[in-house]
Amino acid sequence: MLSMTGFGSAQRRDAELALRAEVRSVNHKFLQLKVRLPLELGFLEPEVEELVRERLERGSVSLNVTSHGAAALSGIELNLKVARRYKALLSKLASELGIERQIELDDFAQLPGVFSAEPDAKALQRGRKTLLAVVSDALDALEEMRAREGRALAKDLSRHGGEIARLVARVGERMPQVVAQHQANLKRRVAELIGEKSVIAPQDLAREVALLADKLDVSEELSRLSSHLSQLSVLTAKSGSVGRQLEFLVQEFLREANTIGSKCNDAAVAHIVVELKTSIERLREQVQNVE
Repeated sequence: MLSMTGFGSAQRRDAELALRAEVRSVNHKFLQLKVRLPLELGFLEPEVEELVRERLERGSVSLNVTSHGAAALSGIELNLKVARRYKALLSKLASELGIERQIELDDFAQLPGVFSAEPDAKALQRGRKTLLAVVSDALDALEEMRAREGRALAKDLSRHGGEIARLVARVGERMPQVVAQHQANLKRRVAELIGEKSVIAPQDLAREVALLADKLDVSEELSRLSSHLSQLSVLTAKSGSVGRQLEFLVQEFLREANTIGSKCNDAAVAHIVVELKTSIERLREQVQNVE
């Protein structure tokens, strides 16, 4: 089991470039990515996103890569032909206008076309290799933390499952008393209504008692809850992405608990159902962090 919460960082350096990657993740229904790369390596964002998607399935993930020396990935070129043309034109302009100002080197450096920055293909390829490596290292660290958090989550889910199992058993133990009490109350009310001199057919009373027992029967709900608890144990021991399955399972837990509460008009059971729903809610909160 993996948690969706985690942090990982890594650093890589080559002859020209030093990169640091930090990746954070929190819970989210789907995989949501936010990637920030150095400007010179921004063209690699789709490839970096694909790398993250191969490693993670769910969570809101923020990846930030900072650089030192990324400017070296672009080569600086001097265009002498353009510089000579500028000099000739500026000299002609000075002569025509009678300006004696000397042309300084700084003047040429600011003119468009004299210097140009062209990507260095070989340097960019090395930068790409370094970038993907540092992102992969940061994802390794993130996954290690998510696995560690996931083991803690699995223990919590098992503990909440044990509490739910205990409450389900209490409902099962209480139900025969609830049915017997309602049956006794039914017979007493019937006797009060028809009086001592009137006689009710035994089969009619038996039919009403059977209908009442059927109305109060929650054995099916208890059985389904037990089945859900078994499934919970299976999922908490399973590797990979199980968060969505667990979310659906929690909904089923709550559905059965609500049905028991609506069927059974008994104060003791009502109190147990309140505890049961509280435990299910705690389970739900933890499940939201599972990938």
